Amino acid sequence: MSKVCEVTGKKVMFGNNVSFSINKTKRRFDVNISKKKFYIPEEDRWVTLNVSSRGLKIINKKGISAVLKEMKAAK
Repeated sequence: MSKVCEVTGKKVMFGNNVSFSINKTKRRFDVNISKKKFYIPEEDRWVTLNVSSRGLKIINKKGISAVLKEMKAAK
């Protein structure tokens, strides 16, 4: 499972761990991704998406049909 949200496009960011003595080592900031199944009543089918927690909030607000239409228009 890739660490990219299919709704928002969020992906892994990189930064530094900074110790007390200000030594810096590389680290990753992973996205909060989960695999979710959504039912689309207009098409009578299920869709599986890798979405972040923010992507879930967007789907709850706009609805899965509107979000899928935006995704198709963006491609």
